[in-house]
Amino acid sequence: MAANNEKSDDEQRIENAIYGTPKIRPDEQRKYLGTFRERVCLTISVKELHEQNWQPALVAELKRGIGNLVFLNGNLPHEEIHPYLLATNQHGGSFTMKTDPEFKTDPDSLAVVVAAKTGVYQSPVDVEKRYPQFKVGQHPAAKQTDDEHHGFFYRLFHQKGEE
Repeated sequence: MAANNEKSDDEQRIENAIYGTPKIRPDEQRKYLGTFRERVCLTISVKELHEQNWQPALVAELKRGIGNLVFLNGNLPHEEIHPYLLATNQHGGSFTMKTDPEFKTDPDSLAVVVAAKTGVYQSPVDVEKRYPQFKVGQHPAAKQTDDEHHGFFYRLFHQKGEE
């Protein structure tokens, strides 16, 4: 007779009551402030947050209308994340402060995550890559080199001077 390795529903309920419901991909959820990577539209790391003000990028992302859920690392000082909270409120997003100790504040940790309710599979999501035009000290010639990376049809339909 083979041993049954499956837990009964009652055993599973008791275990969940004691230890909590098991998380799917917990490392991924820890990294993205409680959400899954496929839902993420934009991320701002603690290091990026300290280097400059990325509010214009946050506003631009909210205006795109793909994701309007903003997760803020509540373990950071209030004065650092408060401007992002205000921008979220002013531009139709909803925010959640994440204050669990599992959300770290080291430079590589995330301070702000913009996400959708379902999978949107956006890439890139890093603020410096997604919105280089908002980077302080961005050289005006950098826009030209960015345009050179686009193909023929992009350049054909996006002529310079058109706005």
